[in-house]
Amino acid sequence: MAEKYEQLLEDIYNRAYEYESKYGACPQAVLAALQDFFEGIDDEVIKAVHAFAGGGALSGQGTCGALVGGLAAISSYYGRERAQFGQKTAARKKNFSYSRQLQQKFTEEFGGATCAQVQKKVVGRSYNLWDPDDYQQFEKAGGHDDKCTNVSGQTARWTAEILLEKGVAPKV
Repeated sequence: MAEKYEQLLEDIYNRAYEYESKYGACPQAVLAALQDFFEGIDDEVIKAVHAFAGGGALSGQGTCGALVGGLAAISSYYGRERAQFGQKTAARKKNFSYSRQLQQKFTEEFGGATCAQVQKKVVGRSYNLWDPDDYQQFEKAGGHDDKCTNVSGQTARWTAEILLEKGVAPKV
C-alpha cells in the first residue's frame, strides 16, 4: 500500500514541514497538509486546534500539537458526531483504534506524547515558549528549521498512511 502512495506520502510530509516552518502552529500545519490531499477535513477543525500548538497554549505540558493535528484528522473521518452521544457506534471503536495506532507510533519515535517530551527528544531539552529568551534559544536550536518541522511532517505522513490503509481516498 505504502509503495503505491509513496510520492503522495512524501508530498504530504513536505507540505506539513513547509507549513510548520513558515507559519508555526503544528496542529494546523499537520491538518492543513492533510486537507490539501484529502477531502473531509473542514477549515473549522483547523481553526479549532490552533490553541493546541506547543503542547496547549504554548505550555509544553500537554499533547504535542502535531499529534493533536493527526488525531483530529482521523476523528474528522471516524469521530463521534453530537447526534451519536450515548451511542456505541462502530465508528467510535475505529476512531480510538486508528488514533491509538498513530499515538503509539508517535510516542515510540519521539519519546512521548507531550510537547516537552518531544522537545527533549528532538532538540535536547524542553523550552518555555512564553519566555522570549528561551523561545529564541528554541529557534536557534532549529525548532522551526528542522526539528518541529520534521515532527509535523512525520505525523502528517503517518496519519495519511493510516487513512489510506483504512480506505480514505486521496483527492485526485
